[in-house]
Amino acid sequence: MTEKEQTILDLIRKNPYVSQQELAQILGLSRPSIANIISGLIKKGNILGRAYILNESQHVICIGGANIDRKFHVKEKAQLGTSNPIYATQNAGGVARNIAENLGRLGLEVSLISTSGADKDWSIIEEASSLYMNLETVTQFPEKSTGSYTAVLDSTGELIIALADMEVYEAITPDLLLKHDVILSRSKCIMVDLNCPKETVQFLCHFAKSHDIPIVLIPVSSPKMNRLPDDLDGVTWLITNRDESESYFHMEINNEEDWKNAVGKWLSLGIANVVITNGKKGSMIGNKTEGIFQVPSIETKEIVDVTGAGDAFSSAVIYSWLEGKSLIEIAKAGSINASKTLQSSYTVRQDLSAEKLQKDMEE
Repeated sequence: MTEKEQTILDLIRKNPYVSQQELAQILGLSRPSIANIISGLIKKGNILGRAYILNESQHVICIGGANIDRKFHVKEKAQLGTSNPIYATQNAGGVARNIAENLGRLGLEVSLISTSGADKDWSIIEEASSLYMNLETVTQFPEKSTGSYTAVLDSTGELIIALADMEVYEAITPDLLLKHDVILSRSKCIMVDLNCPKETVQFLCHFAKSHDIPIVLIPVSSPKMNRLPDDLDGVTWLITNRDESESYFHMEINNEEDWKNAVGKWLSLGIANVVITNGKKGSMIGNKTEGIFQVPSIETKEIVDVTGAGDAFSSAVIYSWLEGKSLIEIAKAGSINASKTLQSSYTVRQDLSAEKLQKDMEE
């Protein structure tokens, strides 16, 4: 055992509820470094649980998908009905997990509430995620398979088709969430994606409103827009895209006026802040105090992979909002993080930090 490991073990023995941030301050290390050392102590069996995490103040709680992203990159022009030469990559993914990793890399304390199988896929996700978020709030179901997202991408990185096995997330029920009511009630912010059942999203909106906690809703696809709660009054943020908004309102967004009107429609339902992304055209963001603005996207000359860009956008929006930025700054941060992620082969870009995002903004 190293000297640092022994020191941390002694501090946790004195106070099992000491936070990782407090340990970082005492030892003069970064929080991710502390998390890494503690992870090692758990694997060695020196620590059997993470009681100290329960007392950490104001985590951002991310609830929803944590799955394996498998990407098949077609080397040449894709042809249906025949074999296509490809190369394959695999990463930890899932909307809630991706956002949690982004926020963890940005320096926030994050807990992930999700469900998984007790299989190799979950072990891969756990190894990739544990440095950036608390995973003690993930429930395993040995009889189920860990969620998976399989994407076929063309030679430019654009999506051809995707296959999603998200059945395990039907187990994220209100009853399961009630087991985490303490950490939920003390959270800085709750983020939920629409991989969760509708009754779960409705429960969380009611919970957040009754506990005066900000809540962010993240749709994952047009077909799942029917999982939005019937009553959206009191929702703090909705981060959606053009297709999802068109699907919900049964309308077409053909021009800037339609786009702006769609934001207005969402705001009229009682949502405090709304952003609708629209690919290369950027985003339309608004609230009733500051108004509605279009913010251009960042020109990305070389797209390596589109997977994770939307989650990168959402993460930077949440982070910048928690930092107290203006709507335009919030949308710009989202666009920049999305652009940098498009240029990465990873679902979450590996160079992300609060300092790097700030530098990207300044440039």
